[in-house]
Amino acid sequence: MKLVFGLGNPGEKYRFTRHNIGFLVVDYLSKLYNIQLNTYLSQVVIGKGYIKEEKVILAKPLTFVNESGHSFYALQERYQIKHKDIILISDDVNLEMGRIKIAKKGRDGGHKGLRSIIQYLNTEEIPRLRVGIGSPYKKEKLKEYVLEEFNLREKKIIKETIERAGQAINMIITEGIDKAMREYNCKYIS
Repeated sequence: MKLVFGLGNPGEKYRFTRHNIGFLVVDYLSKLYNIQLNTYLSQVVIGKGYIKEEKVILAKPLTFVNESGHSFYALQERYQIKHKDIILISDDVNLEMGRIKIAKKGRDGGHKGLRSIIQYLNTEEIPRLRVGIGSPYKKEKLKEYVLEEFNLREKKIIKETIERAGQAINMIITEGIDKAMREYNCKYIS
């Protein structure tokens, strides 16, 4: 069983913000593979289904991004999912908009949601897919930037990026993370 866990903030206010790209990718996968996100437990909404022949759990925490570790840990423990069978999806201001990056492990890179999860699991060895959202012109505006919605030009790029992230997750699940890293880490939409 694989766990696909998208980071984001709950509530309509944050639905289409940059920080919610993990939720948007999970929503895309939910529609693409007809996996209903309709079960609530441990401060997470989940859906169970299949991607190709592989059983998956799609998950979105009901806590805010910075507090994702608790709900992630509870879900991982409940289903006894090995770290290598997790795909964590987050936004990344250090990547150009339109770019995705897959890694088997890594530090939090300043992302407080990733930091929370790493602290709860006490390991950096968590497979992840980071989606580039670009960065603000002034670093002191970072909090405001990640909580803003995408502008019209960015929406087209992000729509295509979400689709590519979905394809990458399919490849991770069906063909392995190494092949997905070779295929998707070097390409991006401009």
